[in-house]
Amino acid sequence: MSPIPMKIILFDIDGTLVKAGGAGARALNFAVEAMTGHKNACDKVQLQGATDKANFENAYKAGGGRKPTKRELEELTQKYVDRLPAEVLASVKAKKYFKVKGVEKFLEKLSKLDGVMLGLGTGNLKDGAFIKLEPSGLLRHFAFGGYGCDSHHRSEVLQKAVQRAARLAKASIRPGDVYVIGDTHRDVEAAKEAGYHSGVVLDGFGDPELVMRSNPELMTKDFSAMKPWLIWLGLAADPRGVRRGTYICPDSPIEHAHYGRTGMDLRDIDLGIKKLREIKRKTAGK
Repeated sequence: MSPIPMKIILFDIDGTLVKAGGAGARALNFAVEAMTGHKNACDKVQLQGATDKANFENAYKAGGGRKPTKRELEELTQKYVDRLPAEVLASVKAKKYFKVKGVEKFLEKLSKLDGVMLGLGTGNLKDGAFIKLEPSGLLRHFAFGGYGCDSHHRSEVLQKAVQRAARLAKASIRPGDVYVIGDTHRDVEAAKEAGYHSGVVLDGFGDPELVMRSNPELMTKDFSAMKPWLIWLGLAADPRGVRRGTYICPDSPIEHAHYGRTGMDLRDIDLGIKKLREIKRKTAGK
């Protein structure tokens, strides 16, 4: 198969498409407690940005004091999947389930464009991904994906998604035509490891400082401003009338590189991060 001009856009789920109000953590806590008797095992595990395979093993170890056997891991996974729909429904009823701002219109826009394929690139198990997305109505936009059941490693999850896209398109896909959108530094690191582009929403579950250090190509609060995303994807012209890589009189080489990729000023992003941190501090204090 020879490469064809096709843009593959992979979306993370938690904090990028939806916020499920902690449904996943509650379902995993339930499963671990049922098997080990230990409550709230997820309090000792950093879940954000990791794959479910890794999270399940770590949560079981936190509760049981050792790694699960293959059979125990299968049982834990099944208990999690069985419990998750009830926890997602509980979040919906408590009005703690949200779509990330602007994402619905963004996906509608992308779905209508020729030469664009939308997929999932998530640490969630496939079953878990579908359960979490079901109340949002967003699942209809995605014809393929890479999931946490594919690998412990997020970069391999992304590569699996691209392989499935290639089979659907019946053509090979160049790494430079793959765009990964997430909300944590781990999404960025996985995209870079696979040789893909990376963009981040800051109003998710990621640490803004870690996201900045991972150096994604684009950072915005959410999807309410669609234009920066379309410019980054090469699907819209720069509103300032300059081509990528041609920024006159940049303040620094870093600003030059960032503006050339995205058409955005780093100072605007830095201000957005400061505001986001302040919002999170105030929310945590309530």
